[in-house]
This record gives sequence, structure tokens and C-alpha cells, in this order.
Amino acid sequence: MPENFNIDTPDDLRNLPVSSLQGLCEELRSFLIDHVASNGGHFSSSLGVVELTVALHYVFNTPEDKLVWDVGHQAYPHKLLTGRKDRFYSNRLLGGISGFPCREESVFDAFGTGHSSTSVSAILGMACAAKYRGENTRQHIAVIGDGAMTAGQAFEALNNAGYEQPNMLVILNDNNMSIDANTGALQNYLTELTAGRHYNALKQHISKLLSHPGQPDKWPVDVIRKLQKMVKGGLLRYSNLFEALNIRYFGPVDGHDLKKLIHVLEKLKHIPGPKLLHCVTTKGKGFAPAMTDKAKWHAPKKFDRFTGATLDEGTVANQAVTFQSVFGDTLIELAGSNPKIMAVTPAMLSGSALTKMKKEMPERVFDVGITEQHAVTFSAGLAVDGMIPFCTIYSTFLQRAYDQVIHDVALQKLDVIFCIDRAGVVGPDGPTHHGAFDIAFLRCVPDIIGASPMDLEDFRNLLFTAQASKGSGPFAIRYPRGAGISASVSSGFKRLKIGKGRKIRSGKDIAILSLGPVGQYAKEACRELEEDQLNVAHYDLRFFKPLDEALLHEVFRRFSTVITIEDGCTSGGVGSAVMEFMVEHDYHVTLKRLGLPDTFAVQGTQQQLHELYGYDKKTIISLVRRLAMYSPNLEKVPGNNISC
Repeated sequence: MPENFNIDTPDDLRNLPVSSLQGLCEELRSFLIDHVASNGGHFSSSLGVVELTVALHYVFNTPEDKLVWDVGHQAYPHKLLTGRKDRFYSNRLLGGISGFPCREESVFDAFGTGHSSTSVSAILGMACAAKYRGENTRQHIAVIGDGAMTAGQAFEALNNAGYEQPNMLVILNDNNMSIDANTGALQNYLTELTAGRHYNALKQHISKLLSHPGQPDKWPVDVIRKLQKMVKGGLLRYSNLFEALNIRYFGPVDGHDLKKLIHVLEKLKHIPGPKLLHCVTTKGKGFAPAMTDKAKWHAPKKFDRFTGATLDEGTVANQAVTFQSVFGDTLIELAGSNPKIMAVTPAMLSGSALTKMKKEMPERVFDVGITEQHAVTFSAGLAVDGMIPFCTIYSTFLQRAYDQVIHDVALQKLDVIFCIDRAGVVGPDGPTHHGAFDIAFLRCVPDIIGASPMDLEDFRNLLFTAQASKGSGPFAIRYPRGAGISASVSSGFKRLKIGKGRKIRSGKDIAILSLGPVGQYAKEACRELEEDQLNVAHYDLRFFKPLDEALLHEVFRRFSTVITIEDGCTSGGVGSAVMEFMVEHDYHVTLKRLGLPDTFAVQGTQQQLHELYGYDKKTIISLVRRLAMYSPNLEKVPGNNISC
């Protein structure tokens, strides 16, 4: 950002003349392009709201006026204008600023966000609190995308706002995209609002009529209001949804016309009650590649800002086979031989690698929008009618549908297969997106099967086993973001025995019980520990429910020291399950649980977080060496290098 603007706070912004603001917008865009090109991060959403962000902070007296960004992945311009430009280099890095609004980070972040469709509820609560205290001049603004508006919580909040009638403004940022293109009837409705021929023609006619010199004062207020209602409702094929909820609707307005935005927001600031401004923007505005392929540029890795080419293409990491790609290919393969298989995703079509299946089998893939609760119960409905739904949801978003998992699926013992993507720590998106809790909150649900593959071959076999296990009830398979390990992914399948783990390595000194891909750390650690003459056994639990009790009996009878490892919270996780088994069967051994501690994990790369929270290879080796000093199983050999 240029020195002559010197924008450190919105107060600095408000001291600028309107004529200089468009130049500031271009500088903001240039700054964002430079930063994300060098560091990666959420991109096209932030580019699309630059003018809107400048206008909001210019018109409203933030932070006294409350501003909430739904999801928050579009809040980079907001952060640059609210005192964080000098720290923005640390965005999404370990120890750096968050990629999402965070109340602990700034008074300008009125509400912490990261999941969608929460903004209207939050701002309504603030507005009602202000109304109760008689603070009638404070403004309350929520910015919500058209994709986030598909979620039930947003409509629940709008319905409540129409009843309570507090002073609040909802800005609907309509860019026809969430991550992938929006789906559903609401998108068609918004298109009708913005593109209806009769609507726009009469709107322009009335606008010209009312702007004629000398005319406005002669129009009775009630006539103007009637004309307004005609434009907003009567000329559409159906009445205005927002007006029907008793929320005044304004727009649509061009979200990149800065002067118009400022003018409209200044007017709305003085209109009491709940209001909705329909703002049409272009995702990726100002960067041609992002405007052409909006889904790809939602959150890119490092790229050349001039060509748009990804800088780390062709590296070994990018060529590695991911769990997501294996899932997408395997599901197509299974669906080819099983006509009952369906796929359901709540707006994560590309993220969960279902795009290819959608193209090949469009009638068998359902993108239901950002509606996790609906996705689960919709899947339950498919299962009731004999289908085999693969309900694919990120772990952090499955939290939003917990009641539906219990009441609509598990209680009725329905064969819904939950493919829990992004399980464990996910990296720079931080605490709002880590999949830390799914083992703990699923393990206590009766009749559910829960598994996690250690490698890609095991993942394929679990997917096959799940669809072949008709009548077994809900089946959950959790897997992480990114690359998996497998020497080769075979073309065939093996049906696995439910609740059966496997021995990876025999040993006699200490036993390691792992769940999921972090078992690779244990596997590598065991090999290195051989150099210390430490003979460590390694078992892959594979299932966190039901547990392999025969395997556990073998372990607790043979070993006096046991370590569990999981990429999830240790409170209630698989380590807790093993400990409960140990107590129930009256075993007395030393048990150490490795995984996420009882705190919200911070942001950082997956490897950094594994190391930070102590369940990486190095930590395992160190722990085994320390425990071996006191293990009665171990025959002490002179010269053993087992000190920490």
C-alpha cells in the first residue's frame, strides 16, 4: 500500500476524499495479489469485495459499529484496513495472524467466523442487545455470500430479524459462487431479482421519473412506497422473499461502483429496522485468471502474479496421490458396479474430488449447497429407499449436523456411509477448520462403525467394505487432507472384517497402537528405534468403533508399556477408548496417549502441528526411548543409546 495513503485504521480511511478511494482499491488489490502469489491463501473472494470493504469502513464507524464477515475467507481487505497490514506477511502461518476474523486478534473483528451462515444470527444478537440497552445509533452489519445464504441457519436468523425488527443491515454479496458454482432454487431466485427484464425496466423508468427536476417533493410518500413494492415484488414471478420476511430489500447494486455503494450505504444508515442490500460482485475481480476459473482460485497455492502459473507445479509433493483423488476415483469405480451408490456433498464438490463423478454420473451426485444438516438427513432418506449414500463432509463441518447423525441416521440404523474428509489437523486454515473432534463425538453414538485407513490401499478397501456391508448401519471413514502412502494402489478390492485391526510389526519391548495415517510415523519410528536395539511392536487399530478387542487383549497381556497415536483430540478419542478397555478388563500397564491436547489447535502446516502437539516421528522416538528406561519388558543391554 502506498505511503501517501498511510492507512493504518479506518479513521485514516475516513479522512480521505471520496475521489481518492478508487485508487486505494487498486492498491489493495495489488497488495493482495502480491501477497497471495508469494504465500498462498484465500484469494478470489477477497478480490471481489475490495470496493465493498472500503465503502463499509468509510461509511460506518467501526469498531463501534459492528461488522461481521460470514465465513471470513473474504476478509483480507478488512484486515489490511484495520491495523494489520504490517503483520499480513504472517497470515495463516504458525504464530501469525489468522486467515479468518478473530476476536482475540482485533477489536474490528466483531465476531469470529470460519464456518458459513453464522453472520446474520450473530449480528442479530448484537443488534437486539443494543436495542435492549437503548443504543439506537449503533449500526450492525453482516456481509454474507449467496452460497452461505443457502444454509438453514441464515433463514432462521432472517425470519427472527423480521420479527424482532432491530436496527441491522444484511449485505448479500451475490457473485454466483461459494467455492464451486452455487446450486439450488435460491440461486435462480437471485438471478431473477438481478436480471428480470420487467423489474429492471420499470425500476429505471421510476428512477428517471423521481429524479426529474421539481418532481420528488410532489409525490406523496404512500404512492412512492406502493411503486417501490411494485418494483420489488409485483413484477417478479413471485413476491420478494426478503420483503415477505418483513425485511426491507434494496438493490441490486453494483458492488464495484464505489461511489454508488457509499451513497447507498449512507442512505441505509438512517433507515431503521432490518434491511437487506443485494450487492452484485465478481469473484476474483482484478485478476483475469481468477475471474475465468473462480473455483480454482478460491484458495490457490503460490503462483506467478503475471502469468497465473502455479509455482510449485511438478514437485514431488504435488505429484503424490492424495486421499481425495483416491476417494473420487474409487467411488466412480464402485458406482460402476453398484447402481445403488449415490454421492452427497454440501457444496464441496471439487474439494472432495466428486467433480469427475458429477460429470460421468450427474444423476447420482447431489451437491445440496452449504446445508450439512440437510445433507445428512437427505442421505438418510436415500438410504430408507434402498440407496447407498456416500455422504461426504469435511470433519469440521460434520459438527454442524451432529443431531442428524444421531437422530436421523444412527437411531434408525440406516446404511449411510460418512466419508469424513479433512480429518485431523488441516494446516493454515486453523482452529475453525481442523477435524479434531469427530472420533470423540462419533465414538459415543450407538450402532455406528468408525474407521480410519493408515494408507491408500486400506482406504480403498474400507470404501469397498462400507458399501458391501448392507444392514450394518452408519459407517464412518475419516481421512486427512493431502497425500497418502502406498507403494501401489491395486485395481482390486478386499473386504475387511469390521472391527478388526492388524499387526504391522512384531516386537517385545513396547507396543504402539495407531489409528489412521499417523501410523506412518510409528512405522518409521520403529525402524529407527531398531538402531537402539529397541524392539517395538506396532499395531494399526484401523477401527475406532468397534475396537478390536482380541488385538487389545493380546497387547495388554504381552506389554507393560503401551502408546496410542491419533490425529484427533485425546479427550474422548481412540486413546481414551483403549484406556477404557484397559480399565474395564483390569489391566495395569503404563499407557501414554499421543494426539491433540485439550485446546483448540492453532494454524500452521500439518507437519508443524504434528510436531507442536507431539505425535510426529521424532516425538514417538523420544517417548519410546524414555519409556524404555523404565519398561520391565526391556532387557537392558549395556551401551544401549536410550537416553532422551
